Amino acid sequence: MHRAFLRGGGFSAEEVRSRPVIGIANSASDLNPCNMGLALLVKEVKRGVKAAGGLPLEFPTISISEPFTRPTSLYLRNLMSMDVEEMISVSPIDGVVLMGGCDKTVPAQIMGAISAGKPSVMVTAGPRPVSCHRGNASVTVDDAWPFCDRRRVGEVDDQEWLEFEGNLNVGVGTCNVMGTASTMAAIAEVLGFALPGSSLAEAGSAERRRIAYETGIEAVAAVQRGQAPRGLISMDSLENAFRAVMALGGSTNSVIHLEAFAGRAGLQIGIEKLQTWSRDTPYLTNVLPGGEYTLPDFAEAGGLAGVLVRIRDLLKLDTHTARGTKWRDELSAVSAVENTVIRERTAPEAKRSSLVMLKGNLAPNGAVLKTAGAEDPRFFKHRGRVVVFDGLDDLNDRIDDPELDVNADSILVLRGLGAVGAPGMPEVGHIPIPAKLHRQGVTEMVRLSDARMSGTSTGVVVLHISPEAAVGGPIAYLQDGDEVRLDAETGCLEHFVDDQEFASRKPFRPADPPTRGFAKLHVSHVLQPEYGCDFDFLREPSAPIAQQLTSQYQHKAEG
Repeated sequence: MHRAFLRGGGFSAEEVRSRPVIGIANSASDLNPCNMGLALLVKEVKRGVKAAGGLPLEFPTISISEPFTRPTSLYLRNLMSMDVEEMISVSPIDGVVLMGGCDKTVPAQIMGAISAGKPSVMVTAGPRPVSCHRGNASVTVDDAWPFCDRRRVGEVDDQEWLEFEGNLNVGVGTCNVMGTASTMAAIAEVLGFALPGSSLAEAGSAERRRIAYETGIEAVAAVQRGQAPRGLISMDSLENAFRAVMALGGSTNSVIHLEAFAGRAGLQIGIEKLQTWSRDTPYLTNVLPGGEYTLPDFAEAGGLAGVLVRIRDLLKLDTHTARGTKWRDELSAVSAVENTVIRERTAPEAKRSSLVMLKGNLAPNGAVLKTAGAEDPRFFKHRGRVVVFDGLDDLNDRIDDPELDVNADSILVLRGLGAVGAPGMPEVGHIPIPAKLHRQGVTEMVRLSDARMSGTSTGVVVLHISPEAAVGGPIAYLQDGDEVRLDAETGCLEHFVDDQEFASRKPFRPADPPTRGFAKLHVSHVLQPEYGCDFDFLREPSAPIAQQLTSQYQHKAEG
């Protein structure tokens, strides 16, 4: 019956007898410009599968666009992972090619593939071209943030605003800096889902098409050698991926996704391991948004392999690539050519790691700080009084109020926007500098949030504070004027309010929870960042999990 129905779809008698059958999970969508180019790449994947003797059968999945999805893209990541898992599991296929690119499509597909268990390889969309604007020949997506700030304070007129809108993105593909999409493409490569050398090829390029064709061939080989995706996820491979992120100056979002991968394979990394790996992994990549150079510059200087070979003594080299080879063998053929884009171990981009894991009485279960690209490292050790915003409406209403009681030493706090509170942790943790301070020349402040931040953003911004405010975490009890200390060197985030006083306060309360649909499912089952914000019922049963709330804050949840 399978063959008969395929024959009705136009396949020949010979084609429907080809084996193995390779499904192609394609997230191309007109509502996702990052992934639109996959519609052309799928043709190359099919050619590769056929050349290797397999039968390619494409199927669609939902697609999550970072700028188009409200309230946030992470809100739909777990739903997409379920879509991918079920389609792989119930379909008569032997293996699958995952096709994604935008920030949450890559982790969603990998999560679904780990749980489904069939051999899986991945083609990422590739970054869009670098553009130009009014004499700036290297415009990338991270230029949007300072441009928006200049617009807010009246420095950009309507005509330039319109021009910039047309100049910012000049082609399909993912964000053209070392943001979340590029970071996740690198992680897919390190973990053994995407082919070595596939992370940086530009969307629409001949190189990206070649990668798609070779991935189709490799999908057949992965089935023949029985390369199950869960076998690619080990504590060793997760360590390699996290160390790669550190050396790349990659996105804070990667920490959440790596924990989600771990949970699907019955593991948990945990903040202690992340802190250990972070401390001794150098930050080497002088690439936007944390550095000076573009992704094409980085690719020419050696790309991901050029970084990995410089930290090979820190890596577990017996882990596997998507070709089935070991990273030990893959890196043996790579030379570390000296250049200004990838720094040497003796002269790193920064002495401290590019991501710092934090803990303390304000974040008992952890938080993360991206140090790469921060303008003023003095704030990495800072004590100040907080100005608290309860959600986005409150932030938007008051952040530019001339009467706002704030100065350059203040610490801005935005809460109520975690996995439960938003729901879905929107990328709003990069709180704007209040307009009156911006006009005074203030460009950096310490900011704290239970939300996330775009991988294209930088700044002294503490994110993913856990437990979040909506489930009664300590951040729910902060009040204007409380003193808070950040110490990136020791990994500490703490408040100085007396314990009795703190616990006696009336906490922040989020809006009433949703009562129907996926929103209700999400709020009822989503876990905190230390568990990858996955749903509790999607984790492998053997994966560690603890009660999300401490008894000190339990009354908030019950209320």
